Amino acid sequence: MKIIASTICLILFILLSSCINPNETTPGSTNISQVYSIVNKGSDTLVNLALAWAEKYQQLYPNVEISVTGGGTGTGIAALINGTVDLANASRQIKPEEIQQAKANGINPVEYVVARDAIAIIVNPENPVNHLTIQQISDIYSGKINNWRDVGGDDRIIVRLSRETNSGTHVFFLENVIRLGDPKNKTLFSTDTLLLPSSEGITAETRDNPNVIGYDGLGYVTPDVKVIAVESKQVGLFVLPSADTVNNGKYPIARDLYMYSNGQPTGAIADYINWIMTPEAQTIVTQLGFVPIVIP
Repeated sequence: MKIIASTICLILFILLSSCINPNETTPGSTNISQVYSIVNKGSDTLVNLALAWAEKYQQLYPNVEISVTGGGTGTGIAALINGTVDLANASRQIKPEEIQQAKANGINPVEYVVARDAIAIIVNPENPVNHLTIQQISDIYSGKINNWRDVGGDDRIIVRLSRETNSGTHVFFLENVIRLGDPKNKTLFSTDTLLLPSSEGITAETRDNPNVIGYDGLGYVTPDVKVIAVESKQVGLFVLPSADTVNNGKYPIARDLYMYSNGQPTGAIADYINWIMTPEAQTIVTQLGFVPIVIP
């Protein structure tokens, strides 16, 4: 009888174990003997940071496999809406129409601010222009200003660089810089703006072309380009982007960076997001040139 009872208990244990989804356990209770998979896709601004987080986390917890790919904020949010990712990275907030599409598919987007960023305005080091107002930047990108001499520079035609339309950085820049944060403003990028697929591409083109103006997340700015000081809300005060000027509110082109999950995450996904909010993970934010939300 004891042998029969033991056999029944073993069968019940196996059946119960097979019903457990490894990504849906109680937060903090991931089993180190199981392998957990997290699919993370989206913002190209966030991709290097997300890769660094994933690499560090997998060193700490080798049983957690984290797949990270870019493609742009729009790609990540679309994947979340379609239910093909666990976490979507975004350099802008999800839009009301995207939330509506998600809910129509049975997806409930939950937002997490995972870091902060400044969008730096960059030019070639040969360009003598050192500072611009938001209005001047808007006028340049909308095509109202077409020559550097009109903003204190040399007599050169301005070449405008931007990220592609699928980029969250592109959308943020359009809404908050070109349109000056006014939802009623319908100003568009000048039709001759060159759309590049990556932040690295904008930096490389700016380094090589003295006529260029571009914009990039602070974490992608390299020493071989020149960063323009932008006028803050205090008229006449021009500031450069940095962690300090973002946190004290003086740099005007700053934003949050996001991850979105489907509903309140549990298990391995919840553990991973909780770790991202720790000083250990936020140290990586600082190392890659972004602005931490938690002081390491």
